Amino acid sequence: MNKWAEIIFGLILVLIVIVVAWYSASWGSFWNFRHAAWELLKGTLFWIIFFVGVLLILLGISDLKG
Repeated sequence: MNKWAEIIFGLILVLIVIVVAWYSASWGSFWNFRHAAWELLKGTLFWIIFFVGVLLILLGISDLKG
C-alpha cells in the first residue's frame, strides 16, 4: 500500500472515530462512546507506559551483554 494512502486512510479512520465520539453524547446514555473511550484510553496509557518500561529494561540488558 502506498505510504500516502496509508496516511490518508488512517486520518479518515481517526476523524470518523472523533466525530462518532463527539456526537455520541447527544444520542443518549446508551450510545455514550465518550465515556467508554476515556476508560479505554486510561487503561491503554497504563499498559503503554508499563511496556515501554519493560522494553527499556530489555534494551538495557541487551546493551550490557554486548
